[in-house]
This record gives sequence, C-alpha cells and structure tokens, in this order.
Amino acid sequence: MHTPLIRSALFVPATRPERIPKALASGADAVIVDLEDAVAEHLKVDARNNLENFLHANPDTHILVRINAPQHAQHAADLALCSRHPAVIAVLLPKAESAAQVERAAACGKPVWPIIESAKGLLELPAIAQVSRVERLSFGALDLGLDLGLMSGTAAAQRMLDQARYSILLHSALAQLSPPLDSVFPDIKNTEGMTRMAADARDMGFGGLLCIHPSQVALIHAAFKPSPEELDWAQRVLAEVASGGGVYVVDGQMVDAPVIGHARQVLSRAGVAPA
Repeated sequence: MHTPLIRSALFVPATRPERIPKALASGADAVIVDLEDAVAEHLKVDARNNLENFLHANPDTHILVRINAPQHAQHAADLALCSRHPAVIAVLLPKAESAAQVERAAACGKPVWPIIESAKGLLELPAIAQVSRVERLSFGALDLGLDLGLMSGTAAAQRMLDQARYSILLHSALAQLSPPLDSVFPDIKNTEGMTRMAADARDMGFGGLLCIHPSQVALIHAAFKPSPEELDWAQRVLAEVASGGGVYVVDGQMVDAPVIGHARQVLSRAGVAPA
C-alpha cells in the first residue's frame, strides 16, 4: 500500500478551527486536525462540532483527523464524524494497542495510521501492522517513554526509543506499508535540534515526521530533500540502467539491485517519479 510523499504531517487543534486553513496553506504534506491531546477534556464535544462545521463549509478540502483513543468516551462519535465526511482522508488512531482496536477504527471506511505510544502497543505491533486498511505507522516518543519509565531527553532514553523505531520500520516493511512517520519534536524554538532529528529520521528510513508548528515544516522538508549531488547520482544510475547494458558501473561503483533501489528512493524523496 503506497500513498503520495508525506514528509511532514502538521497537527492543528480542533478547538481552533480558524487555524485549519492556515495549516493547509503552510506547505505541510498533510494536515491533522486533532481531537485528542491538543483538546482539553471539557472541550471534546465542542472541538468535534468545530470540525464538523468546518467540513460542511469546506467539503473539498483534504485533512486527516486524530481521534480520541479507543478507551475514550468520545471515540465512537469521532469515528462517526470521520466516516460521514469524504474530506477526511485518513484517521490517526492514538494509543493503538491491539489489532481489534485498529479493525474497529478501519470500519469507518478510512485508511488508518496507528500511533504506537505504549509498551503494549509495541508488543502488539506485528498484528497491528497487518490489519487491512492500515496505511502507515507512527510513533509517540513522549508517551512511550513515559510508559517505559525512561528519563526524557537523555542519551540512554534515546537508545531505548531507537529500538522502538527499529520495530516500527521493520513491521512497516514486512506489511508493505507506506514509510512510517517519526514522533513530534516538542521544542519549537530549537531549530538545530529539529533539523538533526529530521535528518536522523531520514537516515533511519522514516518517510517523515509528525510536527506541531508550521515553522517546523520547512526544516523537515529541507532535511529530507536530496542534495544536488545525490540527485545527480541517482539520475545517472537510472539512466545507465535504462540504457540496457549488461553490467552497470557509476562513479566506479558496481550498480546492482540494492543500488538501483537506493537511487529510486533518492528520486522519491525529491518528489521525482523514478523511471
């Protein structure tokens, strides 16, 4: 299952519907209207009503919705809203902890992006990834770190979270899902840290990142954009392959199937359709 290139997926709270058009104009590859973490408990119904009104007024838009978790009282109503609006193109399922939960979310008729945020979710990841209509996986580092008792912000905690990232990448590949999205970077003003995290996510094989502020979008896109040298190399590799010769050598390197695959990935990151 493959979808268009998504490097950035920007959250916007449903309590602030006036921000949705701004998020859509931010350049983000996807916009996620949030009914969960960004919404106070006493505003859950109001937030959903805000989103309903926005979708009625803007039926031709394309958004994703992060619904409330399966255990939450508003979960079913959130799914019902997603089901009745064609403008909702996918559902983010937070705190996904079983295949059955994901199947119930998928019954709304939309692709599902499970968010792995707990030890139980990580344990059940093999089954979650194989559920029909799961489009891609995502990851909540802050919640997972809390559940595991990690000391947030330390190198040791990062080593543990990277093991979770490996599992998400592994099961995305096994289930032939679209590339997963890494967790949010919460320090909005730390542009150096944001850039470093985006580059690490790129190098690990993630398709992109969740993000919480429009200023992060350009930083993520810049990190994922191949350099002119990478792009030139990839184009020369695929041009050599297209020539039909029996043995391919580019820049002194033998070109075999993994090299060709990497060249196609570079072009994909650039938004160029590989030959």
